Amino acid sequence: MAAFTRSDDLQGATFVGANLRGARFVESDLSGVVMRGVEVADADIDAPWLPDADFFRVNGVDVIPFVEAELDRRFPGRAQRRAADPDGLRAAWAVLERTWAATLERVSAMPVGTVDVSVDGEWSFAQTLRHLVLATDTWLGKAILRLEQPFHPLGQLDSGTSGDGKDLTVFTTGTPTYGEVLEARAGRVAMVRDLLADVTADELDAVRANPHAPQNPETVRSCLHVILEEEWEHHRFAVRDLDTIAVASDE
Repeated sequence: MAAFTRSDDLQGATFVGANLRGARFVESDLSGVVMRGVEVADADIDAPWLPDADFFRVNGVDVIPFVEAELDRRFPGRAQRRAADPDGLRAAWAVLERTWAATLERVSAMPVGTVDVSVDGEWSFAQTLRHLVLATDTWLGKAILRLEQPFHPLGQLDSGTSGDGKDLTVFTTGTPTYGEVLEARAGRVAMVRDLLADVTADELDAVRANPHAPQNPETVRSCLHVILEEEWEHHRFAVRDLDTIAVASDE
């Protein structure tokens, strides 16, 4: 089976009569791809940044509004993730906390070891929580609060994470217990809650540097929006995989 990686540049390639049945594209850039007369039965596309695209057309119909509306229906409270004022952001975070609490309760009732199960090579539930620790540290601790050392050692790095050597040296190389993960996660959730408790409209407008590209300005508000986006997207991933694990355990 052929495998193409980041070192393979397929930009502008033309596939005519090619058989891509069962192919898997992971962290690949498919923006601007044009498909004509293709067979897409049983295709499964997961594009977290779909709302930021100008359009995503299927048979001439832009499906982004339909996808977003359906996700908002499936995940009550998700539609609040881009609230602009202090009260709206507080409400958005409160519903998110309740949503995660229910999911944590669900996981606690599942078979032992569930939190460490990886589905199709994706992060396990525990790793997802660790990544959210990192996301909070990046966009709250580093960007908003501008802490000298914002990172918790249990944060889950991924291939797209950037940072200087000082940032990266804090991360653990071992595998923490689930209890340790929950403790770290709870601490970061509380940090966001505490910030939102007293934040003002003027403070939301305050300018900050993008933690990955310091030359690009952000606002406290936009940083919080990234945190909310990360939370909802990774909750969706987590629930998707928990459903798969649950089905497998029942077979």
